[in-house]
Amino acid sequence: MRHEFLAETILGDNVGFNIKNVFRKTKREMVTWDNKNDPAMEPKNFTAQYITMNHPDLIYSGYNPVLDCYTAHIAWKFSELKEKIDRGTGKTTKANPKCLKKGDAGIVTIV
Repeated sequence: MRHEFLAETILGDNVGFNIKNVFRKTKREMVTWDNKNDPAMEPKNFTAQYITMNHPDLIYSGYNPVLDCYTAHIAWKFSELKEKIDRGTGKTTKANPKCLKKGDAGIVTIV
C-alpha cells in the first residue's frame, strides 16, 4: 500500500501522508484530523487492553486510573472488565472476570 489512495483504514494499518504548508511539525504517532470538515470528537468510551504491572491491590470495575497520553494526564474509569486474557497469546482465559490482579492482562471498557 505504498503511494496509494486509501478511503478507509483499519486497526493495524500503517498510514503515511504528506501535507503542504503545515506550520507545526507533525511527528510519528501523533493524531491528526481535518478540523474544518471533520473535527475530532472526544470518545464517550473505548475498549482497551490493560496489563496490571505493579499494582498492590485487585482491580475491579469502577477503578479510576490516570492515563498518560504524551503530556496529558487524564482520569478515567473502568466501567467494565470484559475479559481476562493470556498475556502471550491474547486469547481469552475468562469472560467477565470479577477482578484483575498483579500480572494479569485484560480487555476493559473505559469511560
